[in-house]
Amino acid sequence: MTKFSFKLNATDGKARTGVISTPRGDIRTPAFMPVGTAGTVKAMLPENVRETGADILLGNTYHLMLRPTAERIDRLGGLHRFMNWDRPILTDSGGFQVMSLADLRKLTEKGVTFKSHIDGSRHELTPERSMEIQRLLGSDIVMCFDECPALPADRKRIAESMRLSMRWAERSKDAFGDRPGHALFGIMQGGLERDLREESARALTEIGFDGYAVGGLAVGEGQQAMFDCLDYAPDYLPTDKPRYLMGVGKPDDIVGAVKRGIDMMDCVLPSRSGRTGQAFTRRGVVNIKNARHADDPRPLDEACTCPACRDYSRAYLHHVYRSNEMISGMLLTWHNLHYFQEIMQGMREAIAAGTFAEWEADFHATRALGDIAPV
Repeated sequence: MTKFSFKLNATDGKARTGVISTPRGDIRTPAFMPVGTAGTVKAMLPENVRETGADILLGNTYHLMLRPTAERIDRLGGLHRFMNWDRPILTDSGGFQVMSLADLRKLTEKGVTFKSHIDGSRHELTPERSMEIQRLLGSDIVMCFDECPALPADRKRIAESMRLSMRWAERSKDAFGDRPGHALFGIMQGGLERDLREESARALTEIGFDGYAVGGLAVGEGQQAMFDCLDYAPDYLPTDKPRYLMGVGKPDDIVGAVKRGIDMMDCVLPSRSGRTGQAFTRRGVVNIKNARHADDPRPLDEACTCPACRDYSRAYLHHVYRSNEMISGMLLTWHNLHYFQEIMQGMREAIAAGTFAEWEADFHATRALGDIAPV
């Protein structure tokens, strides 16, 4: 069996490119992971997601434990078979969703009890239970159970939360056990406090993980504050392990994160925006709902080779969106995922060639031109 491993192939400044090897296939880094919250990337077939260039998907522990339950998925052959995706899957621990979605949550040293946002049923999630759920799902990369406070928060709250997460990280490692071919990632916390980030990284490194996430960002602090934190936080993590920034983000967030040493990212934005009529292009965001597209025969992006750009006009995409046709979300989601993967491929090639600064400058210059209205 292929072991889980990470090979760093090239660096350009702090930007890195490499390969994560797993029994289910390689993951080229920097990597963007489309989010399949409930066992599906919304509006996409799995084979179409793969066609966009994705090497790995993200699944969600909180949502899947509530519906259809991890036990049912296990009985049906695991998440890969259940959702018809035979390549790597990373599952988050459920901690963020408990914070952001669940009702009447109660936090203790043991874990979190909460009421489901779906039907009000009561559940308990602990480091041990999170590891059990992710084992039942069969995920290739498992995330430690952590607590993620929303920002802004005072330093005392952030410090207490971070240290609780570090204790939970140790319990997660113990509960994960020895699972050849599967990986466990620790999650750095500490808000925007540099010394707390360093303390968290030191605690995680002493425990020892297969990869490390920078958690607790993209939770309300703003892009500049996030970048300020990323200017130092990844440097505290081992260079020979993957670094994962959770829940990011917009194209310029992704580029800025890679510039600062991040290897993996995920976000619902490409698919959520696709369903609400927003397309990400080289020249920025196109709102296909706007009336100016109604008679526009051009593609969303003339340089894009996705089906939405190759086969359909802006006028058609405007029409099906305004008509509430399902194909609107399908085509725009496909385009967005394709564009995000093009960004990742462009960065991988530029880092390998030592031209990342030039690539980044061209990326920002093209976006600054803006979308051109029809003549």
